[in-house]
Amino acid sequence: MSLTDTAIRAAKPAERPYKLADSGGLFLQVAPNGSRLWRLKYRVDGREKLLAIGAYPVVTLAKAREKRDEAKALLADGIDPSRHKREAKRAAEAAASNTFRMIAEELVDKLRREGRAEITIAKKIWLLDFALGTIGDRAITDISAADVLEILRRVEARGNHETATRLRSTIGTVFRYAIATARAETDPTFALRGALTTPKVTHRAAITNEKAFGGLLRAIDGFEGQPTTKAALQLMALLFPRPGELREAEWTEFDLDKAVWTIPASRAKMRRPHRMPLSTQAMAILRELHGFTGRGRLVFPCIRTVLRPLSENTLNAALRRLGYTKDEATSHGFRATASTFLNECGLWNPDAIERQLAHVENNDVRRAYARGEHWDERVRMMQWWADHLDQLRLGGEVVAFPSRRA
Repeated sequence: MSLTDTAIRAAKPAERPYKLADSGGLFLQVAPNGSRLWRLKYRVDGREKLLAIGAYPVVTLAKAREKRDEAKALLADGIDPSRHKREAKRAAEAAASNTFRMIAEELVDKLRREGRAEITIAKKIWLLDFALGTIGDRAITDISAADVLEILRRVEARGNHETATRLRSTIGTVFRYAIATARAETDPTFALRGALTTPKVTHRAAITNEKAFGGLLRAIDGFEGQPTTKAALQLMALLFPRPGELREAEWTEFDLDKAVWTIPASRAKMRRPHRMPLSTQAMAILRELHGFTGRGRLVFPCIRTVLRPLSENTLNAALRRLGYTKDEATSHGFRATASTFLNECGLWNPDAIERQLAHVENNDVRRAYARGEHWDERVRMMQWWADHLDQLRLGGEVVAFPSRRA
C-alpha cells in the first residue's frame, strides 16, 4: 500500500529505526530522534543498494516519488543512480572551484613563475578586472561567447576599442589555459573574432628628418630639468632601447670597463638577455650620471624616492617641455628614428640593426639561421651612430647616404 502525507505526519519515533514503505522500492526511514529520511532500494548486477534521496518534509512525498522515477530511468539505461549522484556532486564541486577568477589567478601566478615583467603582469591584471566583476565567480565551463561579448561591448561603448581588443585576447588566454589544464573544452573568444570595432593604429611619433633630429638633440642638451631626465633622453637617442628598459635600468647591468649594458631577460620584452655595446659618448654620460645616482640601485630613480624608477610619462613630458607635441616626438620614437637612419645609410647589415633593436625575426626559417649577435659589427655601428649624432647636433654639413651598403 502506498504512503500518504497523513500517514507520514502521524508516524512517531520509536526506540529503534523503522521503515514506512511506499512503492517501487521507495521507503521512509523513521529514526529514534524523529528524523525521517527517504531511501530507495534497488538492485545493480544482482546486488542490493540504497540511494539517499533526502529528508522529509524538505523532500515531499511527491518529490521523493519524482526522484525515484528519475533513478529508475537511469537504471533502465544501465546507469547506477548512486554512482551518477556522486559524479554529479564531484562535477558541481569542480565547477565551483574552477571559476574564471580562480583560473585567471592561477595563470597570473604562472606568468610570475616564468619571470614575466611585472609591468606585463600588471597590464594583464588591469584588463582582467573588466571581466571579473561579471564572470569572475562563474564556472568557466558555464561562460558563453555572448557573456564575453557583453563585457567587451561595455568597454567598446566608452570608445576604448583597443582595450576591448586586448581584453578579448586576455580572456581568451585564460580559457586556453583552462583547456590546457583539462578544465574547459572550448574558448568562446574564438567565435568573437571580427565582432569588435578594429582599433585605429596610431604609430608613435618619430622624427625622420636629419636636420630636424639635430634640432631635437640640441634641445635635449639645453634641457633645464632634472639631470637624470636629461641623461635619459640623451641615452635614448644614443642607444635607442625600449623606454621601459632604460627607465628601469640598474647599475649592476652596466660594465663600464667593457662598455657593455646587459638587459636581463626579466626586463627585456622578448624574455631573453640583450647585450648592448656602449659608445664613448654613452659611456661619458653614464660616468657623469654615476655621480648623481651611483650609490643607489637604479640608474634613473624617481625624484620622490630612490626605490622607484622614473615614471612612464617622465620622458614624454620632458619632450613636451622642450616644445615637441605628441604628434612630433615620443620617447619610443627614438627607436624608429635610429632604425630609419641606420637602414637608409646602407652601411650596416640589416640583421645587425634588428639585433641591436632586440627585434625577433618573424620568419621561423630565417630566425633559425640568424642566431648570431653580430656583436663586432654592432660595436662599430653604435660608435658610428654616436659620432653621426654629434655631427647632426652641431648642425654641420650632412653627407648624403649611399644608396646601398658599401
